[in-house]
Amino acid sequence: MTNHRMLLGAAICVAGAILAIGAARQTTPTEFTTASAQFEITSPLGRKLYSLPDEKGVIAAAQKELAANPNDVKLMLKVAEAQASVWQDREAVETCTNALHLSPNNADAYLERGHREVALRRFRDAQKDLEQAAKLDPKKLDVYYHLGLAHYFLQEFSEAANAFQKAVDLAPNNDSRINSTNWLYASLRRAGRTEQAASAIAKITPDITTSGHSEFYLHLVRFFQGAMKESDAVPQEPTREGVDLEPELQFDTVAYGVGNWYLYNGKPTQAQEYFGRVVKGRVWITWGFIGSEAELARASGRG
Repeated sequence: MTNHRMLLGAAICVAGAILAIGAARQTTPTEFTTASAQFEITSPLGRKLYSLPDEKGVIAAAQKELAANPNDVKLMLKVAEAQASVWQDREAVETCTNALHLSPNNADAYLERGHREVALRRFRDAQKDLEQAAKLDPKKLDVYYHLGLAHYFLQEFSEAANAFQKAVDLAPNNDSRINSTNWLYASLRRAGRTEQAASAIAKITPDITTSGHSEFYLHLVRFFQGAMKESDAVPQEPTREGVDLEPELQFDTVAYGVGNWYLYNGKPTQAQEYFGRVVKGRVWITWGFIGSEAELARASGRG
């Protein structure tokens, strides 16, 4: 299971989602409303969203370790990560808050809390926490990536672009660079800065390759560049059955990106069709799901 804190590892920017997707393989999910799942939030579209059952006891294991050293902030953040791995984001935010009571200048605690606040659609709270994390640790890529997301979902696209540019500048490898460039491009296009957007994705040159979890972000970039057809870039729509939720992560990411491309190119009908396909899914923590949900809510007057 990938640790999203490994800033020098590959695919930094999607690792948090992968962590949670991996935990989902514990069970066969439908709407995750079993007795062991917990209600988390009501979406802007009115859908109740739930955590996963913690069938492997990852939270209890982390809490047991913390109980032996209750003032260890690193162990508190380990509990928060365990909670987030089964989509208990409200609980993870509370754990991070407790950590900050003990260590008020802990950049990792602000980052973790901000990350989870984005998932909870508490974008302004996330922005404030992530800005504080950036002040405390200005060289942490993950801070700027999630700060960019908070601004983006607030429709503050120029501010989002500034944050994603910092993430690109700090990227230690192609995977991180590709992931951040995708969101940088989207932010610049939504801000009406078309020439800068084209310049940003031109830096992902044809010789750059990747594999694994970042490959679908690269497909999106190639689509934006006109180097890949839409039908080749968009993964097959998942069946939304069974225990493997990773196909939904991939589909949500690319389908939102392509839908967004239609939106800023003046084709809202095609955009809404893509967004609607995304929110049929189960993985409400993906950025593609959150973005699709927000656009549909705005289009219906709820956002």
